Amino acid sequence: MSSGRVLVIDDEPQIRRIMRTTLSGAGFEVDDARTAEEGLEKIRVFRPDLVLLDINMPGMDGITACRAIRADSDIAIIMLTVRNSEADKVAALDAGADDFVTKPFSTPELLARIRAAFRRLQSAHSTPVRMRIGQLLVDFNSRTVSKGAEPIHLTPKELELLRYLIQHANQVLPHRELLQAVWGPDYGSEVDYLRAFIKSLRKKIELNPENPEYITTEPWVGYRFNGQPETL
Repeated sequence: MSSGRVLVIDDEPQIRRIMRTTLSGAGFEVDDARTAEEGLEKIRVFRPDLVLLDINMPGMDGITACRAIRADSDIAIIMLTVRNSEADKVAALDAGADDFVTKPFSTPELLARIRAAFRRLQSAHSTPVRMRIGQLLVDFNSRTVSKGAEPIHLTPKELELLRYLIQHANQVLPHRELLQAVWGPDYGSEVDYLRAFIKSLRKKIELNPENPEYITTEPWVGYRFNGQPETL
């Protein structure tokens, strides 16, 4: 029985070969593409559950490809990158990436992140909830968010993070708890990683991201979502 379908989009033949062998051995159905353009075509035919997408490729780059995928699909996207700066992470987040793996990476690390991504996909099918908090209207069923009359586009990972924050409104949530709840048990110390997602989420839902009303920082501890969620 297949563990799921994974498409590898990377211009390095060695990476594609390694990924095919590794993922097939772990029980996944695997296909690959050497360019983003080829990858977008294969997504329509292969219909993967998850895409491993290199950020640096000739022709269409990974960020552009990520946006194109997100325009049509909520499948999980893990970016493969040699860069590890916050600016690069924020750019990928804005494009819709769910996770990052920095090259060179270990096979156990990559498999752990893929398994965590598949667990999140499964949990996303849990009972939907529709809520109002202040000016925010969040519908987890239709995966839509609006601020007043303004629709907001959140990536799947941003929506999952917002869901957990709202479910634990007015509680201080430590960095480790948020990372493990949203990204999986293999996470816990990637505070800079979480900070990039919070920054992106604040830009979208806050009236003034520099002086947030909903998501406030508890210094050295974590974050708190402020408000009284009203279930609709």
